[in-house]
Amino acid sequence: MNVLNQFIERTQLIQEWIYDAAKLIKSSFEENLDIQQKSNRNDLVTNIDKAVEKQFIEKIHQFFPGERIMGEEGFGDEFQNLDGIVWIIDPIDGTLNFIKQQYDFAIMVAVYEDGIGQAGFIYDVMQDKMYSAHKGKGAYCNKKKLPPVKDLSLKEGLVAISSALMSKEEGLARLVGRASSGVRLIGSAGIETAHVASGQLIGYIAASLAPWDIAAGKIIAEEVGLIYTKMNGSSIDLLQKNPSLVATPTAHKEIIMLLNTKK
Repeated sequence: MNVLNQFIERTQLIQEWIYDAAKLIKSSFEENLDIQQKSNRNDLVTNIDKAVEKQFIEKIHQFFPGERIMGEEGFGDEFQNLDGIVWIIDPIDGTLNFIKQQYDFAIMVAVYEDGIGQAGFIYDVMQDKMYSAHKGKGAYCNKKKLPPVKDLSLKEGLVAISSALMSKEEGLARLVGRASSGVRLIGSAGIETAHVASGQLIGYIAASLAPWDIAAGKIIAEEVGLIYTKMNGSSIDLLQKNPSLVATPTAHKEIIMLLNTKK
């Protein structure tokens, strides 16, 4: 059965699971976290990230046995392709924010079928905002439908960039800052993408995003008319990390031009 034919059932379950995960995360605020470093001192994982991912995996196996799962913390399946139905999960997007601020972090869940995004969810835990979308059915924030984005140019809006981009591509950051109304940095790919989708930003640029950083937001973004690609304009590959760009159609073209000019 096509995922869209059962999206109501899936939506209800996924949102329930996300709210349950948020309760687990919030209940940890007064606890001493078990924090481990992954690739660098800013790339961290906690016992709560792991517990939330395991909780999602248990639920998916219970209700949708046989469907594969890609999770940030490595408790899912190994992937060489995206055939069939694939769940892509980021248990806490913005773990550094979660640890240091207890703010600006999100839970992200996406469902893909044969490589095509069918349903995406980004939950801004502390703002209690559930962004969701189903392919061809629009995007929502807390059940209110998001309008199509205004096709603003770069100079007409704010652009979010990743911290890695600030350090590795300072020239690009300056170019974007001068060409746009200003640059913002939140530290959660999900929240930054949601802010583009809801019109608060006109674009988000990131030096390197993993599939779980992209999957849910890409579905939501495309449902409101945004363009989501690699920084060179080519298609996103959800089997590897991607230098990523999501923006209004006009701003997307302008940012690509800036990137080519910089080179």
